Amino acid sequence: MRLIDLTLPISASLPSFPGSPGPQFIPWSKLQEDGYNMELLFLSTHTGTHLDAPYHFAKDGIKIDQIPLGRLMGRASLLKLDIKANAQITKSDIVTFEKTGGRIRPGASIFLFTGWQKNLKKRNYFTENPGLSAPAARHLASRGINLVGTDSPSIDPGNAKSFPAHRILSGSGILIVENLANLDRIPSDTFDFTILPLKLKGATGSPVRAVATKR
Repeated sequence: MRLIDLTLPISASLPSFPGSPGPQFIPWSKLQEDGYNMELLFLSTHTGTHLDAPYHFAKDGIKIDQIPLGRLMGRASLLKLDIKANAQITKSDIVTFEKTGGRIRPGASIFLFTGWQKNLKKRNYFTENPGLSAPAARHLASRGINLVGTDSPSIDPGNAKSFPAHRILSGSGILIVENLANLDRIPSDTFDFTILPLKLKGATGSPVRAVATKR
């Protein structure tokens, strides 16, 4: 069994979405003075590799602590795309994938590899990222999928103004995972995944530890 870590390390230097605070590690206790080391952590619930609960964009959506564990692990399909800055993943891209990989079934989990993660340290990482077009998001929602993940910082393209893909997916109760790492290391089009958020009561999201398993 091969384990692949799909998680970005959280550090003070990790880039954050514009308008969101960067992570801060605040020293609190020292071994020499207190008998143990401890720090405080200040960060957004949407820092790094993270999970959006439907409540992030849907008034009546479930919150992060209400997500059943069964939705956070299972079998996934990997859709590999060769796209550029600000590109939209179209409904046609999804339909083409279905022609070779089979119709996306209700409850499926889909991971989108765009290659954008290589731009993590660049200024345009959050402003020109590729993402789902609204028709593509509606198509996935019509399939009744469980989860969609991406190596992009947002499921919406960087030039989207009102987060249409977020609103469509969240409104359909679909989980969204963003800022995934190492999707290029997954050797096949299907794999097992585990994505575990913190159980933060009432929260809109959480950083996660995301792992792919290839047997």
